[in-house]
Amino acid sequence: MRKRQLGNLEVSSIGLGCMGMSFGYGPASDAKEMTRLIHSAIDRGVTFFDTAEVYGPFTNEELVGEALQPFRNKVVIATKFGFDLQGTRPTGLDSRPEHIKEAVEGSLKRLKIESIDLYYQHRVDPDVPIEEVAGAMQDLIREGKIKHWGLSEASVSTIRRAHKVQPLAAVQSEYSMMWRQPEENLLPALEELNIGFVPFSPLGKGFLTGSVDQNTTFDSSDFRSIVPRFKPENLKANQTLIELVQQIAANKKATSAQIALAWVLAQKPWIVPIPGTRKLERLEENLGAADIELTSEELRDLNKELSKIEIAGERYPAEHEKKIDK
Repeated sequence: MRKRQLGNLEVSSIGLGCMGMSFGYGPASDAKEMTRLIHSAIDRGVTFFDTAEVYGPFTNEELVGEALQPFRNKVVIATKFGFDLQGTRPTGLDSRPEHIKEAVEGSLKRLKIESIDLYYQHRVDPDVPIEEVAGAMQDLIREGKIKHWGLSEASVSTIRRAHKVQPLAAVQSEYSMMWRQPEENLLPALEELNIGFVPFSPLGKGFLTGSVDQNTTFDSSDFRSIVPRFKPENLKANQTLIELVQQIAANKKATSAQIALAWVLAQKPWIVPIPGTRKLERLEENLGAADIELTSEELRDLNKELSKIEIAGERYPAEHEKKIDK
């Protein structure tokens, strides 16, 4: 698989988001099966694996750490801190430097590593100046406990302030054909600052695969059960997007998921999507997107059609939206 750069960090052009193996999309999968899947990803050239302490909490880091231990020198591991897992802070977030230094020790232990390749602040904490967070990251880099750092769902102003203190390797935010807001301000700023972009949910939380419609039901442990975008009326309204993607997929002899990922990859050479899956056939399908070339004309025509489609439903419930840095 081809490689891409996130700042000075080299990774495979498509990574693997591991969250759904343990958390967020229904009951956790069998750890042995997920370990085999992670190993299959490595066999196919994936070098970039994404997790977080809050996934579980903790169980996803443990799974990823165990699975990747034999391949430590071949892979890049990203994890995240920043949620208040003790339930003591009103915002539900905690990026105080003293807490970060506790969190990193826990992640290192669960991941069975001596240094985290990419350590993200999972959500911006409004009670802690970002300069203090960046200073804590600087300390951890000096101590060798992390190699690079990043932000998730951060505003451009926060990114600029953080980058001045300690340069960022990557910013992670949602980005897909369903959610194109990063194109307005975020992507131009990242290009200017030479910061890589890691889109999560590049398949629209599964919607862009074409396998979800108004008749789909979600388990209560599936995050999508509370997401406005996944209410039956919105799923029905958004089928227009699926029809467009399916039409292009047929022309390119590809699947809808592959077109959705190829579209993300085609936007900038420093974008590395991290689709998640629990199935080998979906993993192979997703990785196949790296071989699909969308010409500038195809991309222009596709973007023109996408701009005509208004997506129904918010991407987060209101209580989650409050945690997004604006």
